[in-house]
Amino acid sequence: MSDVTATNIFVIEADGIELGTFMKCSGVVNESEVIEHKELNKEGRMMIIKTIGALKWSDITLERRVDNDTGLWEWRKEIIQGDITKARRNGSIVAKNSKMEEVARWNFTNAWISKWEGSELSADANAVSTEKVTITHEGLERV
Repeated sequence: MSDVTATNIFVIEADGIELGTFMKCSGVVNESEVIEHKELNKEGRMMIIKTIGALKWSDITLERRVDNDTGLWEWRKEIIQGDITKARRNGSIVAKNSKMEEVARWNFTNAWISKWEGSELSADANAVSTEKVTITHEGLERV
């Protein structure tokens, strides 16, 4: 029986600097486009042939409780201020267990924060305030 270690937290790193920890991470996806071609077989019947197209990657969405760490907001501000070249970074999503040991890593390239979303603010709510960031990138690899 294998030793299963639960993943408890995700860390985002950009250019070797840890920018925050998250409880939720989605969009760790890469896929190939499917291109369909119609061809006639020997019997004259129409067949759909599927071939491999371009690689594409989903945007990564991370969610966490609001805290006083502003590293991701500073990264987002580079886009807001128009410094597109500086805002593009290489980085990683690192899954860690309860002992804060790395259990998995995905590296992304040429990434920038395309969306930052704050929590709905309500003084009478019992909900925890959260923030979400969406990272757009040009490549993702499990290492």
